[in-house]
Amino acid sequence: MRIGVLASGSGTILQAILDHGIEVAVVVVDRMCGAIEVAHQAGIAVTEVARSSFGPDFDRLDYTHRLVDVLEDSDVELVVMAGFGTILDKPVHDAFANRILNTHPALLPAFAGWHAVEQALAAGVKVTGCTVHLATLEVDAGPILAQAAVPVLADDTSASLHERIKATERELYPATIRAFVEAHGS
Repeated sequence: MRIGVLASGSGTILQAILDHGIEVAVVVVDRMCGAIEVAHQAGIAVTEVARSSFGPDFDRLDYTHRLVDVLEDSDVELVVMAGFGTILDKPVHDAFANRILNTHPALLPAFAGWHAVEQALAAGVKVTGCTVHLATLEVDAGPILAQAAVPVLADDTSASLHERIKATERELYPATIRAFVEAHGS
């Protein structure tokens, strides 16, 4: 199953995927970011589908069409979001129905959306974690594929808790990707 990874950040999730022996056909980024170097080091093609704007004039539908074209041109069969900072519109969900995986730094359905770690700390929960789910048009609302718990410590800051969640995520996400591929294709 040909995997396309969407990334916007440092590339730690991409690196974890690669470290677990998962073959990636293409990495698509929406901005210059650390994931580009991770992909280049691994000999993986990178395509930037640059955003024209990060403001209210951003044309999400046009952007999504351009991204789908890149994924289809690369014969991608499974889309893996790895810290991708752009919410995508309906065309990607039509083109890759039930084949878009995402990871989120909370135990969904709790603390969906941005700032999940801060929300968990503000709520005073004793346990949070990470969730791997199928991405849908509604942000962080798709079917849950896997979850792992991470304790919230008394002296946790947003940064310290997020680091522990990311460490757990770097194990859970690749394992879930592998299980998904084994269950749904070659």
